[in-house]
Amino acid sequence: MSDRILGVIFDLDGVIVSTDNCHYLAWKRMADEEGIYFDRKINERLRGVSRMESLEIILERAQRPYTGDEKQAMAARKNAYYVELIGSLTRADILPGALDTLSLLKERGVKVAIGSSSKNTPIILRQIGLENAFDAVADGNAITHSKPDPAYYEDVLRALDVRGEECLMVGNDATEDMAAREVGMDVFLLTDCLINAKNRDLNAYPRGDFAALNAYIDALQ
Repeated sequence: MSDRILGVIFDLDGVIVSTDNCHYLAWKRMADEEGIYFDRKINERLRGVSRMESLEIILERAQRPYTGDEKQAMAARKNAYYVELIGSLTRADILPGALDTLSLLKERGVKVAIGSSSKNTPIILRQIGLENAFDAVADGNAITHSKPDPAYYEDVLRALDVRGEECLMVGNDATEDMAAREVGMDVFLLTDCLINAKNRDLNAYPRGDFAALNAYIDALQ
């Protein structure tokens, strides 16, 4: 890691804003339409899991098998419901501490970017009023690779025009976001919406809330 960071890349969901409830309500609506039992306890199993993998978990309680085409249609329907729900997000949904950290970095001349695999990133940023807050937005519309492929992080670094050792990744997924270390980036895990599906031991890694992140950034500057 460089003595001074020149860029910070933020994951979007679970870091800048949480859309967990939007995902739950969208899956719940789809499941109810199919007559499949689904509740918040089952929903916990979907955190950090892809859309199609999430659907397979939900279908464990289905009363009949579904074809591949039906599954694709169901996943598309869920996403349509999700897009409808995120249309109600506002600036009030930004997670506490995020705006202060962004302001701190801007004041110090540190580049900031969004690194998200979601193709819904532009909608979410627009809804919460941060569409012009970042120097780069590398999302599922612009990047072909996906987390945790190290090539994904290389793509994001190119978008921000910094080297890995000059950049800090701020995420909330102990598996996907820690992969940024493979391209020389340091990683800070925000724990407010932490995803640790593989129950990794995180004691050796920088982590905490936005106040802890600010202190960590101070130590790097």
